[in-house]
Amino acid sequence: MIVHMLRFTFKETATEEDREHVLAVLRRTASVESVSFSTVGQCLGDPDGFTHAYCVGITDLPSLRRYMHDPVHLAGDPQVTPYLARIAIGPDLSDDMTPTLARDILALHEEKVALYPEWAAELGPLLAA
Repeated sequence: MIVHMLRFTFKETATEEDREHVLAVLRRTASVESVSFSTVGQCLGDPDGFTHAYCVGITDLPSLRRYMHDPVHLAGDPQVTPYLARIAIGPDLSDDMTPTLARDILALHEEKVALYPEWAAELGPLLAA
């Protein structure tokens, strides 16, 4: 199982309606076929100041690839990013002890960046250092 996590904070200008819309879009993305379990909501006790979190459990690398390229996921990201001030990807975790797993996941991410440069351009400025 690969557990993928995002932590994020909304822009101050995001209304309550905007925030609810973003959470609904994220919940829709988290319900795609390749996701085994998920949670979307408040981030508890984050020392970096992130207020919300997104977590999905994905069975294996082929499922992760399907998840990353799922039309629901691809359509949802542009509906989310305009309302975010910052986002942190991870830390991800897994019970799969394959030594190359982190590199394999990174390769899937790099593949998506190459296929969807506009997605990477929207996400890049939001990434927490």
